[in-house]
Amino acid sequence: MSRIFHIRLNSLVSSRDALRLSAMAAALLAASAASAQEAAPAPVDDCERTNDCITVADQRVPPDIIVAAGVPQYAAQIGQSVTIITREEIERRQTVAIADLLATTPGITVSRNGGLGTVTAVRIRGAEGEQTLTLIDGVRVNDPSSPGGAFDFGTLLAGSIDRIEVLRGANSVPWGSQAIGGVVNIVTARPTEGLQGRGQVEYGAHDTLFANAGLSGGKGAVTASLTGGYLRTDGISAAANGTEPDGYRRYGGTGQIAIAFTDEIGLDLRGYYAHSHTELDGFPPPNYTLADDPEYSTSQEIYGYAGLHANLLGGRFRNRVAFTIADINRDNYDPTYGPGVSFFGRGRSERYPYQGDFQVVDQIRLVAGVEQENSRFVTDSDRHAADITSYYGQAIVTPIEVLTVTGGVRRDENSDFDGHTSFGVNAALALREGTTLRASYADGFKAPTLYQRYARYYGNAGLKPEVAHNYDVGIEQRFLGGAATVGVTWFHRDTKNQIDFDLATFTYSNIVRARAEGVEFELALRPIRDFTVTGNFSYIDSENRSPGANFGKDLARRPRETVSVSADYRLPFGLSVGGTISHVGDSYDNAGNTVRLDGYVLAGLRAELPVGDRFTLYGRVENLFDEKYQTVANYGTDGRAAYGGIRVKLN
Repeated sequence: MSRIFHIRLNSLVSSRDALRLSAMAAALLAASAASAQEAAPAPVDDCERTNDCITVADQRVPPDIIVAAGVPQYAAQIGQSVTIITREEIERRQTVAIADLLATTPGITVSRNGGLGTVTAVRIRGAEGEQTLTLIDGVRVNDPSSPGGAFDFGTLLAGSIDRIEVLRGANSVPWGSQAIGGVVNIVTARPTEGLQGRGQVEYGAHDTLFANAGLSGGKGAVTASLTGGYLRTDGISAAANGTEPDGYRRYGGTGQIAIAFTDEIGLDLRGYYAHSHTELDGFPPPNYTLADDPEYSTSQEIYGYAGLHANLLGGRFRNRVAFTIADINRDNYDPTYGPGVSFFGRGRSERYPYQGDFQVVDQIRLVAGVEQENSRFVTDSDRHAADITSYYGQAIVTPIEVLTVTGGVRRDENSDFDGHTSFGVNAALALREGTTLRASYADGFKAPTLYQRYARYYGNAGLKPEVAHNYDVGIEQRFLGGAATVGVTWFHRDTKNQIDFDLATFTYSNIVRARAEGVEFELALRPIRDFTVTGNFSYIDSENRSPGANFGKDLARRPRETVSVSADYRLPFGLSVGGTISHVGDSYDNAGNTVRLDGYVLAGLRAELPVGDRFTLYGRVENLFDEKYQTVANYGTDGRAAYGGIRVKLN
């Protein structure tokens, strides 16, 4: 099997046509990446506060997947498609920018307007980047001041992140607006009881320096964690035809404090801060085409969470009330026209959620909540605010041991337009033979942003919410004693009332209908303890279904096929070597499908060597074959680049 796989890897490198022909076979390589990661043990001390843990490898393991229902669940209870990325995987892949790691995840494509730090969109199953809901430590971080309300993944770095949950497909019942394409849930370094520390420093191409460190610990009722990081790079030219590099600087940190007043009552405090400075290229006179110029932008992101939880009735009734805040400030500068700010945006959202999670009996679990969200945005010409009040309820039912059915409904009442009701139901059948069957139906909706409704000259106060209906079915099979897992999922999503800029009226309007349909293959192999192979193949047909000239054409920047394969092997003396090869198919950069983006293949190699018990030396080469490609027309991408560093762990 490994010999056959090696031959196919070589064919991927040598020929794009061969890559396409072998995509489905090569892509059988990733389902157990998610499956193995989903089974990773969570902190055992969580079990001391609950009574729903299971035993895995002689350890008591609590449910730890939040992204599906908004409450902890096991993978076998979830009827939707979820991928888990652990800290171990982040370090093994030597990740700096989280978007680069997400780009190798099933069903996800990424586009970036230049080098590291520039605007980066993550699209799930062919949806818009603005239709990806992103959470960091329980805080919705999509920007209320941006035109489409998207979260910019360009500033999200890996140094402080412990875990990433990616749900593919609509899921508005637990999460509300924007969960049309999917949900990305980011968890930063969590408090621990014993003293633990980690840090790393790396240096490489473009005079890039990346450093971060974290410390966690506590005693008794109080535990805490703190991380800090810094990145500096000269970068590449954002304009593909440019010669002047556009640099990027970013520093930030995260912190968490957990206070246990009693065994059943506690307080959680979380904070996230990031400040970025990004050099850009623009459209200078007299040609007004993308080229080198002195533009740059700065951003400041502050996210906070304060939550009180109380577990009643012996832990069967869990309650949580919280306050969250997301405050995002962005400033653009263009020295060509003067030293001052050329544009600024201030986005802020505050949420007040309550959630109750009641295990009525072993077979029935009820989850319900109410949320109040207040958001506002300020620009150099506009200042507006809106409120949303939401109510939702879910039932998680296990009629027989191997079957879990989850169903729910949500109502969102917006202060500026009629409310919206969302439904969802999913089922997971986890048979003892290692077969898991999954199926789901879910609504997704996205409220018009404040910018789309009220922007001077362009806003349309009469906009309706975007609405999507998503179906998917899948099967996962574990075999060879758990050393291999194969999975395949089919999905279909219809979106209506999608908002776009209407050139006929020069305002935003509900003028777009879209359809996305496809299949995702995953497989992971671990034939021996020290050798793992993972991979995935996604085929996504995303079309414009709006009446008019663009009916039936591909949505912009949505390649139909993507493939990613990774392999890692640890030699007997400790040296680990690995590599990742990814293929992204052809796509178009515009709605009319007249500007083509050619497909490309990216390959990378990595290695790491432990030095004693605390230190690890590592290095990697990205874009090994110096592929020339673009993810956004006329914007540059990085060529071959090498990096090396050292990691340290204290525990």
